[in-house]
Amino acid sequence: MSSTGTALGLCTLPVLGHYLHGEFGWRGSFLILGAVLLNCCVCGAVMRPLQPNRGRGQLLMNHGPPPPEEEDAKEGKGWVGRTWSFLVASLSEHMAFDQFCNNSRYCVYAIGITWMMLGFVVPLVYLVPYATANNMEQGRAAMLLSILGVVNIVVRPPFGIIFNMPWFKGRHVYVFASALLVNGLSNSICCIGPSFTVLLTYVAVYGLSMSVVGSLMFTVLMDIVEMSRFPSALGLLAIMESITLLIGPPLAGVLVDRTGQYYHVFFACSAVVASSAVFLMVSFWWLDKRDKKWSKPCQPASQPEPARSAINIVPGCQYSSVPTEGDKDKASSNGAECIASV
Repeated sequence: MSSTGTALGLCTLPVLGHYLHGEFGWRGSFLILGAVLLNCCVCGAVMRPLQPNRGRGQLLMNHGPPPPEEEDAKEGKGWVGRTWSFLVASLSEHMAFDQFCNNSRYCVYAIGITWMMLGFVVPLVYLVPYATANNMEQGRAAMLLSILGVVNIVVRPPFGIIFNMPWFKGRHVYVFASALLVNGLSNSICCIGPSFTVLLTYVAVYGLSMSVVGSLMFTVLMDIVEMSRFPSALGLLAIMESITLLIGPPLAGVLVDRTGQYYHVFFACSAVVASSAVFLMVSFWWLDKRDKKWSKPCQPASQPEPARSAINIVPGCQYSSVPTEGDKDKASSNGAECIASV
Protein backbone atom coordinates (compact mmCIF):
# COMPACT_ATOMS: atom_id res chain seq x y z
CA MET A 1 0.00 0.00 0.00
CA SER A 2 2.82 2.40 0.77
CA SER A 3 4.40 1.84 -2.65
CA THR A 4 1.25 3.17 -4.33
CA GLY A 5 2.36 6.66 -3.31
CA THR A 6 4.94 6.52 -6.07
CA ALA A 7 2.23 5.53 -8.52
CA LEU A 8 0.00 8.36 -7.31
CA GLY A 9 2.74 10.90 -7.94
CA LEU A 10 3.45 9.33 -11.32
CA CYS A 11 -0.23 9.74 -12.16
CA THR A 12 -0.62 13.39 -11.15
CA LEU A 13 2.77 15.06 -11.62
CA PRO A 14 2.96 14.80 -15.45
CA VAL A 15 -0.41 16.53 -15.84
CA LEU A 16 0.50 19.09 -13.18
CA GLY A 17 3.89 19.70 -14.78
CA HIS A 18 2.32 20.23 -18.21
CA TYR A 19 -0.15 22.73 -16.75
CA LEU A 20 2.53 24.62 -14.80
CA HIS A 21 4.79 24.76 -17.83
CA GLY A 22 2.04 26.35 -19.86
CA GLU A 23 1.14 28.89 -17.15
CA PHE A 24 4.52 29.82 -15.61
CA GLY A 25 7.16 28.58 -18.02
CA TRP A 26 9.85 26.06 -17.21
CA ARG A 27 11.51 28.24 -14.56
CA GLY A 28 8.30 28.85 -12.63
CA SER A 29 7.17 25.24 -12.96
CA PHE A 30 10.48 23.98 -11.58
CA LEU A 31 10.26 26.37 -8.64
CA ILE A 32 6.74 25.20 -7.79
CA LEU A 33 7.57 21.52 -8.18
CA GLY A 34 10.70 22.02 -6.08
CA ALA A 35 8.64 23.61 -3.32
CA VAL A 36 6.21 20.68 -3.44
CA LEU A 37 9.02 18.13 -3.23
CA LEU A 38 10.61 19.98 -0.31
CA ASN A 39 7.80 18.54 1.79
CA CYS A 40 9.72 15.26 1.60
CA CYS A 41 12.33 16.89 3.85
CA VAL A 42 9.60 17.63 6.40
CA CYS A 43 8.37 14.04 6.22
CA GLY A 44 11.88 12.73 6.69
CA ALA A 45 12.56 15.10 9.60
CA VAL A 46 9.62 13.82 11.64
CA MET A 47 10.48 10.14 11.14
CA ARG A 48 12.18 8.70 14.20
CA PRO A 49 12.83 5.10 15.22
CA LEU A 50 10.72 3.85 18.10
CA GLN A 51 12.70 3.90 21.32
CA PRO A 52 11.75 2.09 24.53
CA ASN A 53 10.87 4.22 27.51
CA ARG A 54 13.97 4.86 29.53
CA GLY A 55 14.07 5.70 33.18
CA ARG A 56 15.83 8.67 34.63
CA GLY A 57 18.92 6.55 35.13
CA GLN A 58 20.87 5.48 38.13
CA LEU A 59 22.12 7.79 40.82
CA LEU A 60 25.38 9.54 40.22
CA MET A 61 26.90 7.88 43.28
CA ASN A 62 26.71 4.54 41.47
CA HIS A 63 28.95 5.80 38.70
CA GLY A 64 32.50 6.01 39.88
CA PRO A 65 35.29 7.78 38.04
CA PRO A 66 36.64 5.99 34.98
CA PRO A 67 39.79 3.92 35.39
CA PRO A 68 43.03 5.84 34.86
CA GLU A 69 44.00 3.82 31.78
CA GLU A 70 40.60 4.47 30.16
CA GLU A 71 40.86 8.19 30.86
CA ASP A 72 44.36 8.29 29.39
CA ALA A 73 43.16 6.44 26.28
CA LYS A 74 40.38 8.97 25.76
CA GLU A 75 42.77 11.89 26.13
CA GLY A 76 45.27 10.34 23.74
CA LYS A 77 42.62 9.55 21.20
CA GLY A 78 41.71 13.15 20.55
CA TRP A 79 38.69 14.51 18.75
CA VAL A 80 39.81 13.07 15.41
CA GLY A 81 39.90 9.56 16.83
CA ARG A 82 36.56 9.98 18.56
CA THR A 83 35.01 11.32 15.37
CA TRP A 84 36.42 8.41 13.37
CA SER A 85 35.18 5.89 15.94
CA PHE A 86 31.72 7.46 15.87
CA LEU A 87 31.67 7.38 12.07
CA VAL A 88 32.73 3.73 11.93
CA ALA A 89 30.19 2.77 14.59
CA SER A 90 27.41 4.62 12.74
CA LEU A 91 28.28 2.96 9.43
CA SER A 92 28.39 -0.45 11.09
CA GLU A 93 24.99 0.16 12.68
CA HIS A 94 23.18 1.67 9.72
CA MET A 95 24.96 -0.01 6.78
CA ALA A 96 24.96 -3.78 6.35
CA PHE A 97 28.51 -4.18 5.10
CA ASP A 98 28.81 -7.44 7.01
CA GLN A 99 25.72 -8.75 5.23
CA PHE A 100 27.15 -7.68 1.89
CA CYS A 101 30.38 -9.60 2.59
CA ASN A 102 28.96 -12.68 4.32
CA ASN A 103 25.41 -13.09 2.98
CA SER A 104 25.67 -14.34 -0.61
CA ARG A 105 22.00 -13.77 -1.34
CA TYR A 106 22.07 -10.18 -0.16
CA CYS A 107 25.26 -9.52 -2.12
CA VAL A 108 23.74 -10.91 -5.32
CA TYR A 109 20.48 -9.05 -4.78
CA ALA A 110 22.22 -5.73 -4.09
CA ILE A 111 24.39 -6.04 -7.20
CA GLY A 112 21.40 -6.99 -9.37
CA ILE A 113 19.23 -4.13 -8.11
CA THR A 114 22.08 -1.65 -8.52
CA TRP A 115 22.60 -2.71 -12.11
CA MET A 116 18.83 -2.70 -12.73
CA MET A 117 18.47 0.92 -11.61
CA LEU A 118 20.83 2.02 -14.37
CA GLY A 119 17.98 1.59 -16.87
CA PHE A 120 14.82 1.01 -14.85
CA VAL A 121 13.51 4.58 -14.61
CA VAL A 122 15.19 6.03 -17.70
CA PRO A 123 12.20 5.17 -19.98
CA LEU A 124 9.98 7.27 -17.72
CA VAL A 125 12.28 10.25 -18.29
CA TYR A 126 12.49 9.89 -22.06
CA LEU A 127 9.02 8.63 -22.94
CA VAL A 128 7.46 12.09 -23.30
CA PRO A 129 10.42 13.56 -25.26
CA TYR A 130 10.35 10.52 -27.54
CA ALA A 131 6.65 10.99 -28.22
CA THR A 132 6.84 14.76 -28.74
CA ALA A 133 9.88 14.42 -30.99
CA ASN A 134 7.67 12.34 -33.29
CA ASN A 135 4.93 15.00 -33.60
CA MET A 136 2.71 13.90 -30.71
CA GLU A 137 0.98 16.61 -28.71
CA GLN A 138 2.51 17.48 -25.37
CA GLY A 139 -0.70 16.86 -23.43
CA ARG A 140 -1.25 13.50 -25.07
CA ALA A 141 2.32 12.46 -24.36
CA ALA A 142 1.97 13.46 -20.71
CA MET A 143 -1.22 11.40 -20.54
CA LEU A 144 0.86 8.28 -21.18
CA LEU A 145 2.65 8.71 -17.86
CA SER A 146 -0.67 9.36 -16.12
CA ILE A 147 -2.04 6.11 -17.55
CA LEU A 148 1.08 4.36 -16.30
CA GLY A 149 0.40 5.74 -12.83
CA VAL A 150 -3.23 4.61 -12.92
CA VAL A 151 -2.14 1.07 -13.88
CA ASN A 152 0.24 1.02 -10.92
CA ILE A 153 -2.41 2.27 -8.49
CA VAL A 154 -4.95 -0.33 -9.60
CA VAL A 155 -2.58 -3.29 -9.86
CA ARG A 156 -0.19 -3.00 -6.90
CA PRO A 157 -2.62 -3.72 -4.00
CA PRO A 158 -4.12 -6.93 -5.48
CA PHE A 159 -0.67 -8.13 -6.53
CA GLY A 160 0.55 -7.57 -2.99
CA ILE A 161 -2.33 -9.70 -1.65
CA ILE A 162 -1.75 -12.46 -4.21
CA PHE A 163 1.99 -12.71 -3.60
CA ASN A 164 1.38 -12.90 0.14
CA MET A 165 -0.19 -16.34 -0.29
CA PRO A 166 1.70 -19.31 1.20
CA TRP A 167 2.46 -20.83 -2.21
CA PHE A 168 4.75 -17.91 -3.10
CA LYS A 169 6.83 -18.24 0.06
CA GLY A 170 10.40 -18.89 -1.03
CA ARG A 171 9.53 -18.07 -4.66
CA HIS A 172 9.29 -14.28 -4.42
CA VAL A 173 12.68 -13.69 -5.97
CA TYR A 174 11.82 -15.75 -9.07
CA VAL A 175 8.53 -13.91 -9.55
CA PHE A 176 10.41 -10.65 -9.07
CA ALA A 177 13.08 -11.59 -11.63
CA SER A 178 10.44 -12.76 -14.13
CA ALA A 179 8.55 -9.48 -13.84
CA LEU A 180 11.84 -7.61 -14.20
CA LEU A 181 12.61 -9.56 -17.36
CA VAL A 182 9.22 -8.66 -18.83
CA ASN A 183 9.76 -5.05 -17.82
CA GLY A 184 13.10 -4.94 -19.57
CA LEU A 185 11.88 -6.57 -22.76
CA SER A 186 8.83 -4.30 -22.87
CA ASN A 187 11.09 -1.34 -23.64
CA SER A 188 11.60 -2.81 -27.09
CA ILE A 189 7.93 -2.14 -27.88
CA CYS A 190 8.69 1.57 -28.21
CA CYS A 191 11.00 0.80 -31.10
CA ILE A 192 8.09 -0.51 -33.19
CA GLY A 193 6.82 3.01 -33.76
CA PRO A 194 5.97 6.29 -32.03
CA SER A 195 2.21 6.06 -32.53
CA PHE A 196 -0.12 6.54 -29.57
CA THR A 197 -1.47 2.98 -29.85
CA VAL A 198 1.99 1.42 -29.70
CA LEU A 199 3.07 3.60 -26.79
CA LEU A 200 -0.19 2.86 -24.97
CA THR A 201 0.50 -0.87 -25.30
CA TYR A 202 4.01 -0.28 -24.03
CA VAL A 203 2.72 1.69 -21.05
CA ALA A 204 0.25 -1.09 -20.14
CA VAL A 205 2.88 -3.86 -20.24
CA TYR A 206 5.50 -1.71 -18.55
CA GLY A 207 3.04 -0.65 -15.84
CA LEU A 208 1.96 -4.22 -15.04
CA SER A 209 5.51 -5.49 -14.73
CA MET A 210 6.57 -2.38 -12.83
CA SER A 211 3.78 -3.01 -10.32
CA VAL A 212 5.07 -6.52 -9.60
CA VAL A 213 8.62 -5.24 -9.26
CA GLY A 214 7.56 -2.47 -6.91
CA SER A 215 5.41 -4.84 -4.82
CA LEU A 216 8.14 -7.45 -4.35
CA MET A 217 11.34 -5.44 -4.14
CA PHE A 218 11.26 -5.08 -0.35
CA THR A 219 9.56 -8.44 0.16
CA VAL A 220 12.51 -10.22 -1.43
CA LEU A 221 14.87 -8.23 0.78
CA MET A 222 12.93 -9.37 3.86
CA ASP A 223 13.31 -12.98 2.71
CA ILE A 224 17.10 -12.86 2.41
CA VAL A 225 18.10 -10.88 5.53
CA GLU A 226 17.08 -11.10 9.15
CA MET A 227 14.41 -8.67 10.23
CA SER A 228 16.76 -7.11 12.78
CA ARG A 229 19.19 -6.25 9.94
CA PHE A 230 16.53 -5.15 7.46
CA PRO A 231 16.88 -1.36 8.09
CA SER A 232 20.67 -1.40 7.65
CA ALA A 233 20.42 -3.70 4.62
CA LEU A 234 17.85 -1.38 3.08
CA GLY A 235 20.07 1.64 3.77
CA LEU A 236 23.07 0.14 2.00
CA LEU A 237 20.91 -1.01 -0.90
CA ALA A 238 19.38 2.47 -1.24
CA ILE A 239 22.82 4.09 -1.42
CA MET A 240 24.09 1.60 -3.99
CA GLU A 241 21.07 1.88 -6.26
CA SER A 242 20.95 5.67 -5.98
CA ILE A 243 24.36 5.90 -7.66
CA THR A 244 23.23 4.16 -10.84
CA LEU A 245 19.82 5.85 -10.59
CA LEU A 246 21.65 9.19 -10.72
CA ILE A 247 23.95 8.44 -13.65
CA GLY A 248 21.40 6.57 -15.79
CA PRO A 249 19.51 9.54 -17.32
CA PRO A 250 22.67 11.54 -18.15
CA LEU A 251 24.20 8.52 -19.87
CA ALA A 252 21.00 8.13 -21.86
CA GLY A 253 21.21 11.82 -22.77
CA VAL A 254 24.74 11.31 -24.08
CA LEU A 255 23.46 8.39 -26.16
CA VAL A 256 20.70 10.58 -27.63
CA ASP A 257 23.19 13.34 -28.43
CA ARG A 258 25.54 10.92 -30.15
CA THR A 259 22.93 9.04 -32.20
CA GLY A 260 20.19 11.64 -32.61
CA GLN A 261 17.53 8.94 -32.02
CA TYR A 262 15.55 8.18 -28.88
CA TYR A 263 14.90 4.53 -29.59
CA HIS A 264 18.53 3.68 -28.85
CA VAL A 265 17.83 4.64 -25.26
CA PHE A 266 14.98 2.13 -25.03
CA PHE A 267 17.14 -0.59 -26.57
CA ALA A 268 19.89 0.09 -24.04
CA CYS A 269 17.42 0.10 -21.13
CA SER A 270 15.94 -3.16 -22.36
CA ALA A 271 19.37 -4.79 -22.40
CA VAL A 272 20.34 -3.48 -18.94
CA VAL A 273 17.12 -4.40 -17.12
CA ALA A 274 16.75 -7.79 -18.83
CA SER A 275 20.36 -8.71 -18.07
CA SER A 276 19.87 -7.84 -14.38
CA ALA A 277 16.78 -10.08 -14.31
CA VAL A 278 18.69 -12.99 -15.84
CA PHE A 279 21.54 -12.42 -13.40
CA LEU A 280 19.20 -12.56 -10.40
CA MET A 281 17.34 -15.61 -11.67
CA VAL A 282 20.46 -17.65 -12.45
CA SER A 283 22.30 -16.59 -9.30
CA PHE A 284 19.46 -17.45 -6.92
CA TRP A 285 18.85 -20.74 -8.72
CA TRP A 286 22.50 -21.64 -8.22
CA LEU A 287 22.40 -20.55 -4.56
CA ASP A 288 19.29 -22.63 -3.93
CA LYS A 289 20.90 -25.63 -5.57
CA ARG A 290 24.05 -25.15 -3.47
CA ASP A 291 22.08 -24.83 -0.23
CA LYS A 292 20.08 -27.97 -0.99
CA LYS A 293 23.29 -29.86 -1.67
CA TRP A 294 24.82 -28.69 1.60
CA SER A 295 21.72 -29.31 3.68
CA LYS A 296 21.07 -32.77 2.23
CA PRO A 297 21.44 -35.23 5.14
CA CYS A 298 24.00 -37.98 4.80
CA GLN A 299 22.36 -41.32 4.16
CA PRO A 300 23.41 -43.84 6.82
CA ALA A 301 25.02 -47.02 5.64
CA SER A 302 22.56 -49.83 5.24
CA GLN A 303 22.83 -52.39 8.00
CA PRO A 304 21.75 -56.02 7.60
CA GLU A 305 18.48 -56.81 9.27
CA PRO A 306 18.72 -59.23 12.17
CA ALA A 307 17.53 -62.70 11.45
CA ARG A 308 13.95 -63.18 12.43
CA SER A 309 14.83 -66.50 14.05
CA ALA A 310 17.19 -64.76 16.48
CA ILE A 311 14.34 -63.00 18.27
CA ASN A 312 11.04 -64.76 18.67
CA ILE A 313 8.39 -62.33 19.72
CA VAL A 314 5.66 -63.83 21.80
CA PRO A 315 2.28 -62.54 20.68
CA GLY A 316 1.17 -62.11 24.28
CA CYS A 317 4.03 -59.76 25.16
CA GLN A 318 2.58 -56.28 25.76
CA TYR A 319 4.24 -53.49 27.64
CA SER A 320 2.72 -50.65 29.53
CA SER A 321 4.75 -47.43 29.56
CA VAL A 322 3.45 -46.45 33.01
CA PRO A 323 1.94 -49.52 34.74
CA THR A 324 -0.63 -48.93 37.42
CA GLU A 325 -0.47 -50.42 40.86
CA GLY A 326 -2.83 -53.25 39.97
CA ASP A 327 -0.88 -54.15 36.84
CA LYS A 328 2.59 -54.39 38.37
CA ASP A 329 2.46 -58.13 38.88
CA LYS A 330 1.04 -58.69 35.40
CA ALA A 331 3.64 -56.45 33.77
CA SER A 332 6.50 -58.21 35.58
CA SER A 333 5.22 -61.66 34.55
CA ASN A 334 4.86 -60.54 30.92
CA GLY A 335 8.37 -59.14 30.99
CA ALA A 336 9.74 -62.40 32.36
CA GLU A 337 8.02 -64.39 29.64
CA CYS A 338 9.44 -62.11 26.94
CA ILE A 339 12.96 -62.33 28.32
CA ALA A 340 12.69 -66.09 28.49
CA SER A 341 11.49 -66.27 24.90
CA VAL A 342 14.42 -64.14 23.71
